[in-house]
Amino acid sequence: MTRHIAFLRAINVGGHTVKMDHLRGLFESLGFAGVETFIASGNVIFDAKSTDAQLLERKIEACLKDALGYEVAAFLRTGAAVAAVAAYKPFKPSAMEAATALNVAFLSGPPDDSSVKKLMRLKTDIDDFHVHGREVYWMCQKRQSESTFSNAALEKALGRPSTLRGLTTVQKIAEKYAAG
Repeated sequence: MTRHIAFLRAINVGGHTVKMDHLRGLFESLGFAGVETFIASGNVIFDAKSTDAQLLERKIEACLKDALGYEVAAFLRTGAAVAAVAAYKPFKPSAMEAATALNVAFLSGPPDDSSVKKLMRLKTDIDDFHVHGREVYWMCQKRQSESTFSNAALEKALGRPSTLRGLTTVQKIAEKYAAG
């Protein structure tokens, strides 16, 4: 069995409310073991026999669409991958310490050069970005409400879905689940 962490898009945002026990039940109905949720924002930890992340993502997305009635994108990472994301230092330490918010956007695959250039054109005095593999790190120097950047702007620049998590949340998930 392989430990997976699913970062789900569109769970408990935009009027879509999903109880965590219901979400756990849906994952268990797919045959996954050791299913847990971490805070009510669409973070699901589970064990599966398959190591094929793309296959598992499609399976989860189909189940959630059927059960919830709307599209939910799933972005899977292994425990080791989440630990690497949590430990990665995308910006200078002084900039990271001064930032008000540091977020990670999970993508299904690495963005192409053209998409990265579009994203980098969105840099401002408030917002900075760093792309590393299948993740985009967003550093905000002020409150996010003062920024013009959003997940919608990110998805438009990259031409693909994503889901954002605070780096602190990712670090807590890594601490609790990455070893399993």
